[in-house]
Amino acid sequence: MRERTLRVDYLARVEGEGALHLRLRKGEAVEARLEIFEPPRLFEGFLRGRACTEVPDLTARICGICPASYQMSSTQALEAALGLEVEPAVRDLRRLLHLGEWIESHALHVYLLHAPDFLGFDDAIRLARQAPDPVRRGLRLKKLGNAVMRSVGGREIHPLNPCVGGFYRAPEREDLVALLPELEWALEAARETVRWVAGFTFPELERPYEFVALRHPQEYPVNEGRVVSSEGLDIPVAEYEEHFEEEQVPHSTALRSRLRERGAYLVGPLARLNLNADRLSPPAREALEEAGVEVPIRNPFRSIVARSVELVEAVAGVMVLIERYRPPERPRLPVPEALPEAVVGHGCTEAPRGILYHRYRVGADGLVEEARIVPPTAQNQASIEEDLRSLAPALAGMDRAEATWLCEQAIRNYDPCMSCSAHFLTLTLEEG
Repeated sequence: MRERTLRVDYLARVEGEGALHLRLRKGEAVEARLEIFEPPRLFEGFLRGRACTEVPDLTARICGICPASYQMSSTQALEAALGLEVEPAVRDLRRLLHLGEWIESHALHVYLLHAPDFLGFDDAIRLARQAPDPVRRGLRLKKLGNAVMRSVGGREIHPLNPCVGGFYRAPEREDLVALLPELEWALEAARETVRWVAGFTFPELERPYEFVALRHPQEYPVNEGRVVSSEGLDIPVAEYEEHFEEEQVPHSTALRSRLRERGAYLVGPLARLNLNADRLSPPAREALEEAGVEVPIRNPFRSIVARSVELVEAVAGVMVLIERYRPPERPRLPVPEALPEAVVGHGCTEAPRGILYHRYRVGADGLVEEARIVPPTAQNQASIEEDLRSLAPALAGMDRAEATWLCEQAIRNYDPCMSCSAHFLTLTLEEG
């Protein structure tokens, strides 16, 4: 009986620390484990007992790549609990901040982390030596995303301007309008990105995923919407925990999510695009059609195409929001210091890697009594392992280097963020 074990102790070009263990027998995977061993960070625990107004600043520190997503999910969950409703101009500012984060994160992943896989380079530095122009384009796009984040959030990493009730300070219109010339360049650069990645050669793999994303009545989903799936799920965010559950697996510090009675599902750009292609802006729809890509896309390696189409969507969306921007009359609503009773609120936004769910219970004294955070990578973990099992027949005929390359590439399809997902710890106490 021929048996091979592939083990990658440290995954490269992903955020955080993780490993892969895959055991093959007769062309089938008998064991597939995405091992997330990033130290548990216990963020739900350290939120307990803190004033609810502190939460957006604290949750922003969970991730240096998608801090705005954590701020938006937490502020909206807490505002739902407190009964606050911000004015439309504040809502636009939140979408603007979030799209800036998409530009920053998507450009980083497409150009510096994922494209080298398809072009045969170990990393973006080697890619830059052979093809400097695409790498320069990616870096310039990322820099623009940083600029949008800084203009709205106060700084590009861990923004400090968002708060429960809105923003501490509304940006000046002229500061945002000053970004428009660079955004004009970025829109064409993003379209060129779609043309570039659509020409890559993609490994063969298709699976019957259940795609899960937010869906908004009019817009491509970013900050708001119902939770929907390709298998008919359609629920308000407040019912999330009635349909999704988390489970402990021994090889991971992340709790792994599953749909009750159905199992693994997929979140992120591929799911968003497949479920919301009819909500794309005209520039993004044209880029999709020009690339000859039809939805639904079921090959996970083509997630780089979906992510690039979202880059167009984000740049076009930022331009529209800046052109119509007028500072809100009340950038920040007052937050009550005391409540008649404890309240609960739910929030869910589309982080670059997929839906990010938050729930908080706030006591009558305004302090957080309970917090729950479900990050995208934890939701995708089971789907990643199922992808690796499905690749087993192809891996069986490869040498070790080729097989390792393909497995790492399959994991990078998801742009996993190990640090975000590592919030779980098993503690065993033995008493004599």
